[in-house]
Amino acid sequence: MTAVDFEKFVERLADASGEAILPFFRTSLAAEDKAPGGAFDPVTEADRAAEIAMRRLIESTFPSHGIIGEEFGDLRADAEYVWVLDPIDGTKSFICGLPLWGTLIGLQHRGRPCYGLMHQPFTRERFSGDGEAAYWRGPARHHHVEPSWKAQPPAPTEERRKLQTRSCATLAEATLMTTSPRLIDERLRDDFFRVEAQTRLSRYGGDCYAYCALAAGHVDLVIETNLNPYDIVALIPIVEGAGGIVTTWDGGPAAQGGAIIAAGDRRVHEAAMRALSAG
Repeated sequence: MTAVDFEKFVERLADASGEAILPFFRTSLAAEDKAPGGAFDPVTEADRAAEIAMRRLIESTFPSHGIIGEEFGDLRADAEYVWVLDPIDGTKSFICGLPLWGTLIGLQHRGRPCYGLMHQPFTRERFSGDGEAAYWRGPARHHHVEPSWKAQPPAPTEERRKLQTRSCATLAEATLMTTSPRLIDERLRDDFFRVEAQTRLSRYGGDCYAYCALAAGHVDLVIETNLNPYDIVALIPIVEGAGGIVTTWDGGPAAQGGAIIAAGDRRVHEAAMRALSAG
């Protein structure tokens, strides 16, 4: 079997997680702190409900597969196929009522990310990739309906587009994103600010959306630290499928997380890596 055989199943996982999450969004949902005494790390019933729904589907359909999930840990993490799940990447945005969050569903084959999907059920968007190609699916931007006071609201229509990163040769031309400088490891923060000072524009926030914006050709760099596998595995095949590159700050494989740099163009990736190491 190849990763593409799992594509329809990933869509089922996305549907199940979205159905579990949306009833909680923009409600008076309480959030628990997973790291009392440290940086606020919220988790909600929506996170847990979505991961449970996805785990049940995986275990009933592919009982030999492994699972790595943010909320409920690892199961058969050394299996040939391992699902890597983050039910809500961007829980802080979620509890603020901002739609800059998404469900990350990644699939690894023998330790290598081979398929990924980011699902935003509120905006009805899905970003997917297999390392060779990447696609966006969402509401059609142009849907003409003849005006009529008797007309029922039109059924939502969708469109699908291939994703492609954009050309960017230098830091001076680049738009950079990170979720928050406060989340950059304190020991590495000066290195991040050194890169940021050389870019044309920097924006904060976005979590998984930043990587999808990179794959869609809207930004050029995403630089972060302290990522876990469930934060990045699903995004690697999307960025790479759109023509980008994702590595650790020292150029190594990114699937285990850590300090990560994603770029749409290898030239700006190399420039950012030189600037990060200049200190």
